[in-house]
Amino acid sequence: MNVHAALEQLRDQAAEKSIRGPRVMIAGPVDVGKSTLSRILVNYAARLERIPIFVDLDVGQGEISIPGSMGALIVQRPHDIETGYPQAIPLVYHFGHKAPGDNLSLYTKVISSLSQTINDRCSHNSNANVSGCIINTCGWIKDAGYKSLIHIASVFEVNIIIVIDQERLYTELRRDMPDFVKIIQLQKSGGVVNRTRQTRATSRDSRVRNYFYGIDKELSPHCFYVNFSEVSIYKIGAPELPASLLPLGMVMEQGETKLMPMVPSEALRYHVLSLCAGERGAEKSVYSPVSGFIVITEVDGKIKIYDIVTSPCSITWEDFVGHRYNIYGH
Repeated sequence: MNVHAALEQLRDQAAEKSIRGPRVMIAGPVDVGKSTLSRILVNYAARLERIPIFVDLDVGQGEISIPGSMGALIVQRPHDIETGYPQAIPLVYHFGHKAPGDNLSLYTKVISSLSQTINDRCSHNSNANVSGCIINTCGWIKDAGYKSLIHIASVFEVNIIIVIDQERLYTELRRDMPDFVKIIQLQKSGGVVNRTRQTRATSRDSRVRNYFYGIDKELSPHCFYVNFSEVSIYKIGAPELPASLLPLGMVMEQGETKLMPMVPSEALRYHVLSLCAGERGAEKSVYSPVSGFIVITEVDGKIKIYDIVTSPCSITWEDFVGHRYNIYGH
């Protein structure tokens, strides 16, 4: 409650001076209550008719969309304990992995793209700009994970970092962050419990199922087919070759964000893929918001069509007509 009151004072000051409101990054190890604190701060702000931007960078959980994605949305009403955040116009980006370390280069570039989009939108929405951002991060806080936190703080231009239950992280951030960034340390709530690997897996499956069918199975997914020629499917990331296999003096180019075309095959069945509008093979579309998520249920090589299932809240067959889409997997 004290944190919320302090943030509200900063919002009042920002409104008076027509400047940016507080941008808060919440950091800490796994299972310390980062997502819960994010929801609390966002809810308190929404109840006071603020419209804060909630940014979710925890790809293993997926508060805004499905796991394996990152996203942001302007919160105009409090988070509902059953239905989650209102899904009017979420801004969602593809990542395709359960942990940032699986493709750190892609994770970093997508975060940079997401931050730029948010900065642009805040420049055209004074209320959202004053209300500020609440940024939820994952529990990876050591080595490359720590560098990732520094990058997030930099590109989002955060001015407040809340560290939960991690003295070492608090000390390191105080050492490395600019003086204008205020570092706050909070203790883990007594109600927080450690989740098992199975619990996390079940939660991820539930998030994906809810995307397509709804929490109470009130949705009926769209099922239709598209021709092979109407979509292009890519895997993001090329395997690295050992230095011994490269020509003398040649340096292996960065392959973590390279697009690898996927040949239509049975291997694509029952994979969740993200859908992005754009020119065939355009790498810049990797760092663009996704239009939705699909599942390929059948690959018919004889008549060259995919059977596709989509959420009724995202892509329909009509959306495919006259458009060319790139589909990304991992």
